[in-house]
Amino acid sequence: MWLTLTVMGRVWWCEKGDWVPWSFDVMSSHNSQHLFDPYALSHFEHGLGLWLVLAALLPTRVSAFSKIVAIALIEAAWEILENTPMVIQRYREATVSLDYFGDSIANSTSDYLMCLAGIWLARRIDWRASVGVLVALELISLAWIRDSLLINIIMLTFPIDAIRDWQSAG
Repeated sequence: MWLTLTVMGRVWWCEKGDWVPWSFDVMSSHNSQHLFDPYALSHFEHGLGLWLVLAALLPTRVSAFSKIVAIALIEAAWEILENTPMVIQRYREATVSLDYFGDSIANSTSDYLMCLAGIWLARRIDWRASVGVLVALELISLAWIRDSLLINIIMLTFPIDAIRDWQSAG
């Protein structure tokens, strides 16, 4: 993933010269350029949700290790796809992220690790608790940044003007 992102021309860190490890303003050029941003929660949800899906579809036929590897590969592929010109442009056209220009490699790395942390938690709690955590993280994200994993999926696939207007008002 890191080699591919480097070859794609992604920067390693925020080009604005700010070395703070986090950026919590989603409407700034610092978003997705530091280790942590509000979207770290959605990458945690990736791990939690993908584990739930694979555990439900392949309960005992596939080892836990194989499920973890599959999720890690899916997340790495997403981090690469998310930083392609096509997806960056889609974010700009369909979502409130008009200033989005892709992730720094440090941010992609953190997002990847957050996904792995989601897997870690999902393996230690039952599926009902995992669903509860997913719902809680969605609600926290909606209240905090007017965005979430579910809203992001909706806006990338079938943009809804009312959602974009609501996000812009915040």
